[in-house]
Amino acid sequence: MIEWPCASSGEDPQVSSDDADRRIAVILAADIAGYSRLVALDEATTLADLATYHEVIASLISEHHGRVFSRAGDGLLAEFASAVQAARCAVAIQRMADRRNHDRADPDRILFRIGLNLGDVVARGADLLGDGVNIAARLQATAEPGQIVMAASVQEQLGGKVSFPCEALGELALKNIPRGVHAYRLGWGLDPPPPPDSLRTGSLPLPDRPSIAVLPFANLGGDPEQDYFADGLSEDLITALAKYRWFFVIARNSSFTYRGRNVPVQQVGRELGVRYVLEGSVRRSGNRLRVTAQLIEASTGHHLWAERFDRNLADLFALQDDIVGHVIASIEPGMLRSETNRARRATPNSLNAWDLLLRGMWHFHFFTREHHRAALDLFRQAAVADPSLAEPHLWRVRCLDGVIYFGWSDDIAADDAEEAEALRQGLRLAEADPYACYAQAIYTNRTGHPERAIEAAQRAIDLSPSFALGHFLLGTSRTLAGRAVQGIEPLERGLRLSPADPQSFVWLQFLAWAHHLAGEHAIAIERAREAIAVRPDIYMGHLALACGLAGADRLAEAQRAVDDLRRVLPDDALVATFIRRFVLEADRTRLDKDLRLAGWQATRGAT
Repeated sequence: MIEWPCASSGEDPQVSSDDADRRIAVILAADIAGYSRLVALDEATTLADLATYHEVIASLISEHHGRVFSRAGDGLLAEFASAVQAARCAVAIQRMADRRNHDRADPDRILFRIGLNLGDVVARGADLLGDGVNIAARLQATAEPGQIVMAASVQEQLGGKVSFPCEALGELALKNIPRGVHAYRLGWGLDPPPPPDSLRTGSLPLPDRPSIAVLPFANLGGDPEQDYFADGLSEDLITALAKYRWFFVIARNSSFTYRGRNVPVQQVGRELGVRYVLEGSVRRSGNRLRVTAQLIEASTGHHLWAERFDRNLADLFALQDDIVGHVIASIEPGMLRSETNRARRATPNSLNAWDLLLRGMWHFHFFTREHHRAALDLFRQAAVADPSLAEPHLWRVRCLDGVIYFGWSDDIAADDAEEAEALRQGLRLAEADPYACYAQAIYTNRTGHPERAIEAAQRAIDLSPSFALGHFLLGTSRTLAGRAVQGIEPLERGLRLSPADPQSFVWLQFLAWAHHLAGEHAIAIERAREAIAVRPDIYMGHLALACGLAGADRLAEAQRAVDDLRRVLPDDALVATFIRRFVLEADRTRLDKDLRLAGWQATRGAT
């Protein structure tokens, strides 16, 4: 642990009453338990990991309106003006560390101890000194690895504002603090995700944080060709809201299942398990926009906020920021920021590129060979129209990866080369964007580097905890890296963020593989059949079902699954291509054996 300087009296003797700049602040003190042992075991790796964790933690502190004012080795001190924001930040740090620790062996896990105190501090330049800092540091020293201990002064400020559990620890005697300090342990654990079959009950429980679904905005312009524009605005609002850590935001694919349906908001709230619904309409005429939006409390149908916006098309991105700001202010005023984090910076010159991008996104979500090809052509045009936009490149990665993955490629080598080039361009323009991390993860997974994909997926979730695709990639990457048991939870958590996803077959296929490799064959069979029920034309569900049935020694059924697989498979070399993604030799050998038992006798190699 770090020994932060602390005077025996609780006051810092070098500060005079004449020149001291005193204020009340919330102090967060954090360090890594057993850091010296980790350095002794592997200094280079530990120092590299420390740099990564400090970068993520600094980002979390900034996101919660705090600032780091001192670092020493593995420890840091940060200041917050709000006890709620400090507590949320501490919880976010522990959840981030816990999620990342699932990818580390037990002896190598990085566990943080955190102390929180609200008290009087003395400013000396950028540094803070005094009793308020000392108590936070001493509370941190009392915390067990992976725990948060806070003073009663912090706990008193949290009442009714956060849902994290608190456990009273009584009065603690702290080193070099002359009086006892009443303290509490702050809980930070996440509830386990529900199993996928419970998502179809039509009545989901509410998360423990503000939850919202953005329904597709209606196109009132009368031109069906403008549907893509309304869809694009809705999708952008979902992306912007998902960046707010303490919102639970339903993913686009589930929200969009309500397009064109006259469904009461109460039913939407029950089916998606959300407290709020945002809906609206778009009317576009030339370069003029009229957008209406209303935020509704789902259980009562009560309108919390409604407004009409008349803008020029060039003001589209400012309009999105306005709507997001109104939503956040209406749901929880304490979360309103001085400025909204924008997914992009745009000028009137980029609107042509943005129009092309929206049209491509509209095609992409049909998830067929023809629509993927049409989307890819539009993304290419958008990248040429505005080379400063990262989004066309990132969507090219998604599109090309799907073309290759689902067997829709006419030239895998050419498509692979274009995907690599698109990824380089996207990362160059938007490295710290969750979609950029997602693009990096799907490419590195497909090219046989799941450990790199895990880190990219972790970064995506760090940036946007409600990013369903980030959780999906974390689960698939762990499965492909030979850690199928650890892959199940993030796959299920991501699916809860998109419980009505028309593309759920992709999630269910990987859940089937994860359960199969974890030895849970009955669940694997159930998930594979659910995937086939959604998209019987996609070969991967049949492949997973054949392996699951063979693993359960149900060979007659497995052979029938292989017969179904052959009916939909465009090229049986794809089976070998897929199995090569299971980079651990033990997994490849196991799947080869399962397929042979199921009656698969293909001998052609993968491309």
